[in-house]
Amino acid sequence: MTPEELYLRDVLLQLRKQKEMADKALAQTSDQGFFATLDTETNSIALNLKHVAGNMRSRWTDFLTSDGEKPDRHRDSEFVIEEGMTRGSVTALWEDGWRRTFSAIEPLVAADLLRVITIRGEPHTVMEAINRQLTHYSYHVGQIVLLAKHYAGERWQSLSIPRGRSADFDGPKRGGVHGTKAESATNE
Repeated sequence: MTPEELYLRDVLLQLRKQKEMADKALAQTSDQGFFATLDTETNSIALNLKHVAGNMRSRWTDFLTSDGEKPDRHRDSEFVIEEGMTRGSVTALWEDGWRRTFSAIEPLVAADLLRVITIRGEPHTVMEAINRQLTHYSYHVGQIVLLAKHYAGERWQSLSIPRGRSADFDGPKRGGVHGTKAESATNE
C-alpha cells in the first residue's frame, strides 16, 4: 500500500472514530441536555451538530468540482434553532453531513490528494482540505463530548479509558499486543 493510500485509509478511520465518539456521547444526552447552553456565548450540542452538518454539506457536496463554501450556505443560521426543530431533525442533518463526507472521501485515490480545490476561493490540495476538515470536526466533537459529559453528570459512561483504570489498558499495549482496546482507546 502506498503512503497516499495509507493516508486515505487513516483519514476515513479517524473520521469514523470522531463520529462514533460523538454518537456515543449523544446517546448519553437527554433531550434537555441536547438543546441546553452553558451560557449565552456557548453553543448547545444541537447547534454544534447543526453547524458541523452545514459545514459538511457545503464542503463535501461536489467536493472536487465546486468551491467548498457553497453560495446557498448560510453559516450564521447554523447557530440558530428554528421553531419546530427537534432532536430528530437536527440529528438527521448530522447524519446527512456524515453521509456526504464519507461519500466524497471513500472514492478518492492517491492521485487525487494533490489536486487543487477551493474553499472560499482559497486554493487547497485535496489533502489540505481533508486535514482542515478533520481538525475542524475534531474541535466540535470535543465540544459535544464535553457538553454531553457535563449534562450527564454522574450517569456519564466513559468513551475511552475511565479515570483510575489506565493500568487495565496499559498492560496489553506494553506487552506488544496489537489491535487491543488499549491501542484504539482515546483519552477524554
